Amino acid sequence: MSDRYDRGLQVRRQVLGDAHVDRAEAEMSDFDQPFQDLITQAAWGTVWASDGISLRERSMLTLALLAATGNFDEIPMHIRATARTGASRRDVLEAFQHVAIYAGVPRANHALKLAKQTFAQMDAKEDKA
Repeated sequence: MSDRYDRGLQVRRQVLGDAHVDRAEAEMSDFDQPFQDLITQAAWGTVWASDGISLRERSMLTLALLAATGNFDEIPMHIRATARTGASRRDVLEAFQHVAIYAGVPRANHALKLAKQTFAQMDAKEDKA
């Protein structure tokens, strides 16, 4: 693989955690391997690996963009990633407030609902640890 792929895999593990990446790799098939390679190199090895802004800022941007475009399926994954990127719950709220103003209250409202559910799951997991 390329240096960009290797760096992307490293950043992906740093942001999403080993368990998530290990699950994704275990579920990968010949059919979706090209897609996984693409996102590892482009999203993780280029965009997320850039030192132009912090992981915290990228996390906030990603959550806001997912909510603003109505791509809600990945919001819980990126909420869980905030534990590793340094984005606080207040940061997440601020990002979704921007979504409400610039992209619509219903999208922000749904994103907040998903964030609350995911944070509650994270808290419950911490309480059991």
